[in-house]
Amino acid sequence: MKLREIYLKGYKSIDGDVGQTISFGDVTLLLGANGTGKSNLVSFFKLLNSMTIGELSKYVGKHGVNRLLYYGLKQTETLSFELQFKSDEISSYSAVLSHSYSDNIFIVSNQIRLANNDQIYFLKGSSFESELRSETSDTCKNLYNFLSNIRTYQFHDTSDTAPVKLRSYVDDVKFLHSDAGNLAPFLKMLQEYPAYKKYYDRIVRHIQRVMPQFGNFDLEPIPGSENNVRLNWKDSSGNDYLFDPGQISDGSLRFMALATLLLQPPELLPKFIILDEPELGLHPAAIAELSGLVRIAAQNTQVLVATQSTRLVDEFLPEEIVVVERDEQQRCSVFKKLDAARLEDWLARYSLSELWEKNVLGGQP
Repeated sequence: MKLREIYLKGYKSIDGDVGQTISFGDVTLLLGANGTGKSNLVSFFKLLNSMTIGELSKYVGKHGVNRLLYYGLKQTETLSFELQFKSDEISSYSAVLSHSYSDNIFIVSNQIRLANNDQIYFLKGSSFESELRSETSDTCKNLYNFLSNIRTYQFHDTSDTAPVKLRSYVDDVKFLHSDAGNLAPFLKMLQEYPAYKKYYDRIVRHIQRVMPQFGNFDLEPIPGSENNVRLNWKDSSGNDYLFDPGQISDGSLRFMALATLLLQPPELLPKFIILDEPELGLHPAAIAELSGLVRIAAQNTQVLVATQSTRLVDEFLPEEIVVVERDEQQRCSVFKKLDAARLEDWLARYSLSELWEKNVLGGQP
């Protein structure tokens, strides 16, 4: 089951009349300048995940209804979406959400269209939370499994108080957190579970390619706190000196998190991964390595990358890129998939990044 496209209306910078259709492949790069709407699409996946797992009211309460609807309540009353799938079982899942007078959003309707006979399965609506998680049919369970395993990752916080640098509970290993706060116990689980040890070793090898001085992680429980581990490590010199996560550069720490996310065992991978500007702080060589990790993960899942990195763009194909622009006349975001055939003559002379900088692709301020 794979996500083929989303038709979205009335959400943040996406207008409520025409809407936008965004196509997805195994790998999709969102390319655009600041303020064009890349982050708004990323945040829609967070809303979708919250709606699926029964935390829609919590998400709306945190962000506010007025900020979620296109130009606010005075202009837009409802937001709607339709997810189209590549699946033998489910053709699409769609929903309409509207604001209530209690500064909340309720689900007016949501439905599944089956692939085999085009039959529509109506889920319970008119509620502040989706009932998808409580449906008992195999179709609903499969859809819930997919949507609840869409995960967004942003590894920007590498401050002294960042969760990735702190102690973590050793059993917190169900999945890698969106901020890599449980990176140490997750790696420890991969290291110690025999079936996953080869994946741990692969992660270490890729980190060493970007950070040659890195030897290995030291993930022993903390003395006096046996239920906690920290992202300690040793260098490649053979010295017993123990480094802590504060002795790693920000870029190297982010790459450790990216390598762990994208090289974990296939059965543990999220169904759909969103990476928000993963190139932040990475050396050009690490960005090239990152593109390879994305390719590896995309053999078993789908990966969406929101980026402004010219270096990263050059690692992918034109048909894998969706350019995001701000239409100032219509006052909305526009998502446009590149046409490889139209760019053929240009690409004979220029790289994709050069065409972006020349504004041939669009997506510039």
